[in-house]
Amino acid sequence: MPVLPRIHIIGAGLAGLAAALDLADSGHAISLYEAGPAAGGRCRSYFDRELGCRIDNGNHLLLSGNHAAMAYLKRLGTLDTLTGPAAPAFPFIDVRNGQRWTVRPNQGRIPFWLLSKSRRVPSTGPMDYLPLLKLGDARPSDTVTMVLPDGALYRRLLEPLAIAALNTPPMRASARLLGAVVKETLAAGGAACRPIFPREGLSESFIDPALAALRQAGAEILLSHRIAGLTTDGARIRALTGPEGPRLLGPADRVIIAAPAPVAATLLPGLEVPTEHQAIVNLHYKIQAQPGEAGLWGLIGGTAEWVFVKPGIVSVTISAANRLVDRAAEDLAITIWPEVRQTLNLPEPMPQWRVVKEKRATFAATPAQQLRRPHATTEFENCVLAGDWTDTGLPATIEGAIRSGLTAARALRVEAT
Repeated sequence: MPVLPRIHIIGAGLAGLAAALDLADSGHAISLYEAGPAAGGRCRSYFDRELGCRIDNGNHLLLSGNHAAMAYLKRLGTLDTLTGPAAPAFPFIDVRNGQRWTVRPNQGRIPFWLLSKSRRVPSTGPMDYLPLLKLGDARPSDTVTMVLPDGALYRRLLEPLAIAALNTPPMRASARLLGAVVKETLAAGGAACRPIFPREGLSESFIDPALAALRQAGAEILLSHRIAGLTTDGARIRALTGPEGPRLLGPADRVIIAAPAPVAATLLPGLEVPTEHQAIVNLHYKIQAQPGEAGLWGLIGGTAEWVFVKPGIVSVTISAANRLVDRAAEDLAITIWPEVRQTLNLPEPMPQWRVVKEKRATFAATPAQQLRRPHATTEFENCVLAGDWTDTGLPATIEGAIRSGLTAARALRVEAT
């Protein structure tokens, strides 16, 4: 019976899991190495002892136009674990004056919704949306604020969407990367920009089912197993150095490095990777709240940016948060709670809370850092890269991570020998 090469995957985040699933489905033997005690990277859930419940380490919002992510979840059979509005809807509140509105794109590609005052951003007209077309012609050096003019549309929709997608202040963020996101979502019509997020938790939707599928396929999954170095010989990687020492590779074995960029650069000296990062701050309040139409809110004019309502938990996400990451956790919780109360009409006493800071959540999506993102291939013929920090054409998102894993898998998939 034909035997396919074993694929050694370093890193069990979404990029590594996506590559592992794709290659396991093709019949390859898989060895998956994860330095931490749990798979999932930044996309996972855990039991918080202080709150006494499971929470996500960070909130992640999908859009229905994220085709790779949707296909990944369909492969796992977990599409029904997601929630969100039945039709495209993005509720917002300006916490400075209490004004509320909901952006409602129509399903088709032709944006008829712009003709309806009740569906577009307040104080905007249809012609105000034309500058979005300029994103498609942005130069590599252009930032978001160089391309998109200031005004009600920018402040009330485009700025919060840009910060969420790029995790970088718009005055420094790449207009081209934002254009790639808009092209596949908002510009593709409402059917591609319905907001979706896990009903229960990230691990329940993305991670645990993937590990179960890999184990069923016979994959070797090694958690708390850091690969500290590689042994190379000419054009090939010959061994991986793990906790028990070197592990020799077979002559046909292949390697995918799906670890974070700094780890990849350590394993492959001379590899150019992004070096600047942006933080994300998440807050979790243990309280029951009404989810409303969409289960999420965009906040304008305050510190909080996006509020997600899940059973028994209200979670807040603040992206591009380098300015906040060193503030005391209690100070952040006290500052943000009034904004959450106002948005969800909650009682005054602040409930139990947890602040989760990711100081190096993603690479900074600036034009300069974009130039440092490597392609999947490396100088070694049996080694490729995966990760949302590689040159996926998208910012560091779930969609980008999964696509990078699939790109790496395609690069290594071979016919049976």
